Amino acid sequence: MHIDDRKLLGDQEYGNGHPDDEKRREFLARIERGEKIEADDWMPDDYRRQLIKLIAMHGISEVMGALPEKEWVPKAPTLRRKLAIMAKVQDEMGHGQLLLRVAEDLLAPIGKTREDLMNDLFVGKLKFHNVFHMEAPTWADAGVIGWLVDGAAIITQTMSLSTSYAPYARALQRICAEEKFHMQHGESIVLSLAEGTPRQRRMLQEAVNRWWPALLMFFGPPEDGGISSNQRLNLRYKIRSKTNEELRQEFFHKYVPRIFHLGLTLPDETIRYDEKEGRWHYRQPDWNEFKRIIKGNGPRSKERLRLRKISYEEGKWVRDALLAKQRNAVWGGSV
Repeated sequence: MHIDDRKLLGDQEYGNGHPDDEKRREFLARIERGEKIEADDWMPDDYRRQLIKLIAMHGISEVMGALPEKEWVPKAPTLRRKLAIMAKVQDEMGHGQLLLRVAEDLLAPIGKTREDLMNDLFVGKLKFHNVFHMEAPTWADAGVIGWLVDGAAIITQTMSLSTSYAPYARALQRICAEEKFHMQHGESIVLSLAEGTPRQRRMLQEAVNRWWPALLMFFGPPEDGGISSNQRLNLRYKIRSKTNEELRQEFFHKYVPRIFHLGLTLPDETIRYDEKEGRWHYRQPDWNEFKRIIKGNGPRSKERLRLRKISYEEGKWVRDALLAKQRNAVWGGSV
């Protein structure tokens, strides 16, 4: 995709004798050559902003995404299931910490810290993924989250392995490998329920119905009205390589046939694959509802933010102790 640099970046940030014009041109040339950008390389301000926005949201979403399944740790039906979902929750929290560490390197030159990100989350400035605002009332929801939500995440994260920002790509190598196990964990739950009693199959179908609108929203609004400025920047800077709709179609190709193969249905009688066009047609979700949810007005938004804030505040003494130990090590003291 070719996009005019001046239209993309704005005359105020590109051209008209800006002192960083030459640096920006060389930076864009590096991107075009397929080179990777490191944290200590020079980068345009808008590239840094886009990365911070993307990686911070991803990191916070991993942390918040552990909460719906954390609810099922004490209620999992067997010890094996309990250990598996506990390990998954631990992995998701680890992913969040890994990504926030990547974001920290980008924040430091502009005088911000990880603590600023957490405060932005608590006051509603930093959003997290729409799916993690939703309820998970049954064990089938835990399975659908692992199978379909993590499956959707793998599609997005696999695309981002080719991102132009090297530290993010390196973090994603580990995250993608572990997410595959998470998807298989969810698939195992779904298969057990699909092969279970009529009540269990009904519970699974209800969970699929409940999560389908959120899964459609997972990749963001389609580009029917044109690609947004954020998407343009991300595509031009090769932070991402596919549009929202391309990712959603990839999800449909992979998972809709599998859903039907299990004898399950989708709450959309219009969904169909057009062989000639090579794409799925489907009923659009309520995108106004999507905006409402990500602004913190979802079914469990406030409760999960409250739990995250309590946990953060109660863990302050641990962070303070670690920082004190680091300061003493630097200055040759002891604690």
